[in-house]
Amino acid sequence: MIKSMTGFATVTREDERATMTVTIKSLNHRYLDLQLRVPQSLAALEVDVRTLVGKRVARGRVELSLSLQLRQVPGVEVEFNAEFAQAVAAALDRAREMGLVGGALTPGDLLRFPQAISIRDRQPSDDDSQQDALAAQACDVVSQGLAELDTMRALEGDHLRADLDERRTLVADLVERIAAAADEGRSAMEQRIADRVRELRTDLQADETAVAQEIVRMAARSDISEEVARFRAHVSHWSALSDSAEPCGRKLDFLLQEMNREVNTMGSKADGLRVSELVIAAKAELEKMREQVQNVE
Repeated sequence: MIKSMTGFATVTREDERATMTVTIKSLNHRYLDLQLRVPQSLAALEVDVRTLVGKRVARGRVELSLSLQLRQVPGVEVEFNAEFAQAVAAALDRAREMGLVGGALTPGDLLRFPQAISIRDRQPSDDDSQQDALAAQACDVVSQGLAELDTMRALEGDHLRADLDERRTLVADLVERIAAAADEGRSAMEQRIADRVRELRTDLQADETAVAQEIVRMAARSDISEEVARFRAHVSHWSALSDSAEPCGRKLDFLLQEMNREVNTMGSKADGLRVSELVIAAKAELEKMREQVQNVE
């Protein structure tokens, strides 16, 4: 199946707990290159997110960003440092015995010491059940974002396939025209050689059987039927790869290299007035196909 490696998706999910937004962008790359940005409170989800991406994307650079904004008002945690307070009280008792201070230690006195009492916000995510709910919601949002990304990449892939199929048909037609021109060129070459031999026959005592064998050998050297047959097989293989459910970008790229190699061989072997022109046109189309295939997953 032909899918584009480029795509974009963004999904926002809101409820009474939090607002989550996932943004996913994919670009061309030889392999799967995943760049993640997730909140520290959801850092444990990185492995799960990578697994989700791997199920949807086989190749390309994927930039995934997940943001989290909690809606609930944070609670408060107050921590009393009993050991520190006892040490302060003991020090004050000694000071009283020495007549340096008077009066009892009050709560206000303790609040003046930051080491005695610490106050911090307690985020809802600190609660295990709340954290589990946020993690499940995050995975759901990422899954939805990947589904939308996949839809966009499939639509782009449809456009790529239409263009590639059109060019493949054009190249296949050019190769058939090369084969026809090569046949005409080979027949013309055989006729030229035969005519030349007849002209020289009066001056040279030539073995007609040997001459005929040489003509056949020269014609065989310019025969491109094997290259044309292999090219036709590559065209059929192209259709099979495009219809397969598996990602096919790298295989299509390799197949184009083989198709280009066959066309080059045709150009070097075939003889004919229009062969060179047709070969150049075919190679130009194959290059355009190669550029498009770089966008295929």
